[in-house]
Amino acid sequence: MTEGINRVTLKYRFIKVLKKDWQYYLLCLPAIIYVAIFNYGPMYGIQLAFKDFVASKGIIGSPWTNPYYRHFQRFFNSPIFWDLIRNTLRINIYGLLAGTPVVILLSLLINQTRNLKFKKITQTTLYAPHFISMVVMCGMVILFLSPSTGIVNHVLDALGFEKIFFLSNASMFIHIYIWSGIWQSAGWGTIIYVAALSNVNIELYDSAKIDGASKLQLIKYIDIPTIIPTFVILLVLNLGSMMSLGFQKAFLLQNAYNLKVSEVISTYVYKIALLAVTPQFGLSTAISLFNTVINVILLVTANKIVKSLNETSLF
Repeated sequence: MTEGINRVTLKYRFIKVLKKDWQYYLLCLPAIIYVAIFNYGPMYGIQLAFKDFVASKGIIGSPWTNPYYRHFQRFFNSPIFWDLIRNTLRINIYGLLAGTPVVILLSLLINQTRNLKFKKITQTTLYAPHFISMVVMCGMVILFLSPSTGIVNHVLDALGFEKIFFLSNASMFIHIYIWSGIWQSAGWGTIIYVAALSNVNIELYDSAKIDGASKLQLIKYIDIPTIIPTFVILLVLNLGSMMSLGFQKAFLLQNAYNLKVSEVISTYVYKIALLAVTPQFGLSTAISLFNTVINVILLVTANKIVKSLNETSLF
C-alpha cells in the first residue's frame, strides 16, 4: 500500500516539474534523441559478439555461437593477445605520465602571465595544433622524419651524424607517437586547468604578495591546491579509458618494421572487421565488448580509490 502511494506521489511530482519547466526539457530533447540514436541504438549490435554473423540472415537471424563465449576464447587464445594489451597500455600509460605534467605546467605558466596581449598570443599559438587533422598531422610526422627528404635528417646530416630511419625503428615509435601527440594536444588540454585557475580570488594573490610570497610560492600554495580537484576528475577519466586508443594515428604511422609495437587493439579490430578478405564481425565485436568492460571496471575502481583518499570523485 505504502509503495503504491509513493509511486503515485513520485509520478505526480514528475508531472508537476515537467509542466513547470517544459521549455527546458524541450531544449534538451534534441540531445536526448541524439544520444539515444547514436549511443544507445548501436548497442543492439552487441549480440554479434555471441553470434556467427551471416549477412543474408541479418543480426537477429544469425545463429548463436556454441559455446556462447567462442569469439572471446579465440581472442584470448590468439598469439598476439598479450602484445595488443601490452602495446595499448604502454602507449596510454606513457601518454598519461608524460602529457599530464606538460599540460599542468603550461596551465600554471599561462595563469601567472600578467601581460594580457602576450598571454593571448601564447594561448592561440598553443591551441593551433589541436585543429590540425590527424591525417595531416601524421603526414607531417612522416615527412619531417623521412630519411631522404625529412628536415630532421637533413639537420643531422649537416651536423655530421648518420641519418636515422625513425619510423622504421620500433623502439622509437612510441616516443614519436606520444610526443607528437603532446605537441598537438597539450595547449588544448590547458583550457580546463586555466578555467579552474580563473576562479581563484585575485585578493588571495594580492595578500600573498604583500606577505612576501614569490611566484613559486603562489603556484605551490594557491594554484596547485586549486587545480587538484580538476586533476583528480581528469585522472579518473583517463584511467577509465586505458584500454581505448584511437586507431587512426597508430594505423597511419604503422609500417612493417614497427608493427610489433604499433599494433594496438583498435587497429587490430579495424583490420579484422573491415580490411580482412573475410570480415570477422563477431570476433571484432567481442574484442570491442571486452575492451569496454575492462574500461568500465578501471573507471569504477579508479573512482572508488580516489573517493576513499579524497573528497573529490567522478561519482
